[in-house]
Amino acid sequence: MTSLYVITFKSYNVFYKFMKNTLAKLWPALVLISSGLMYAIALKYFVFPAKVILTGLEGISSSLSYYFESTSLFLVLYLAFQLVLFAFAWLKLSRDFAIRTLLVIITVVIFLPLLPELHIAQPEPQNERILLVLFGGILSGTAKALAFRSHGSTGDEDIIGAYFASKYLKPVGSIAVLSAVVSTTFGLVLELLKTQDLNAVLNTLMYTCIYIFASVEMLNNLYQKFALSMLVVITNKASDIGQGIRELYPHRTFILQDGVGGHSGEKFHMLRTIVTNEEMPQIIDMIEEIDHNIFYFHHTIKDVSQTYYISPIGKRK
Repeated sequence: MTSLYVITFKSYNVFYKFMKNTLAKLWPALVLISSGLMYAIALKYFVFPAKVILTGLEGISSSLSYYFESTSLFLVLYLAFQLVLFAFAWLKLSRDFAIRTLLVIITVVIFLPLLPELHIAQPEPQNERILLVLFGGILSGTAKALAFRSHGSTGDEDIIGAYFASKYLKPVGSIAVLSAVVSTTFGLVLELLKTQDLNAVLNTLMYTCIYIFASVEMLNNLYQKFALSMLVVITNKASDIGQGIRELYPHRTFILQDGVGGHSGEKFHMLRTIVTNEEMPQIIDMIEEIDHNIFYFHHTIKDVSQTYYISPIGKRK
């Protein structure tokens, strides 16, 4: 009986470890597929009905599909443009990032025509177009952030944004605003040619700006790889904390200063370091584990020197 129990227990442990390892390997892919599905939902149920102009090459594709009233045309152009950008990501960023991005793109292409036809709101300006635009921006921005957090992207300007963010240390959503200028201008010209109605064109411009703002804000708030903070730590275990920083993030440095408490007169060390908001939770967990009575604070900083190192998008460190 004891032998049977031991065998059963060992089998359970083997099965548990196998499932845990399998889930750990599959989880990033599941998140990427989920972000692709979410982006497809945002496009089909919110963006396309509201006829707002997307950013980048997606904007060119969507504008042409609006003009010719063909969703199939969007899919063909979208896939063609994304394959070109996939090659750019492969060459200029990393192969892992490019493959993960391709998984998201394929998910969008597969699910966009398969999703059932639903009419969630009335798209006319006097009705519920604003709701479609806002929810579309929130969903698309969340999908982009999920993809980035899983070391991939939804493609298009996100790939270019990842490249320039790594090079110039700017938030990934910043490039979306720049790419939107070209795509929006192109889309508005096509709409004017088709409708001959300047009022409708200006209305589309306003709603497109709202969509871009909502999407970029969601992306930059949920994905903060390039948001920087100054962390200040007051401790008597500065050497241990410094060693912990070296082990967690070998590319991070810090400054140590001696201090004396104005009230207690006790000596202490002040440690200062600049870290990304993505790195902050791990560092705080580490310093709290080393010194349970530690005092620390951090605040946002901007415009750091470009010599400051941030690991490329697609890599964990």
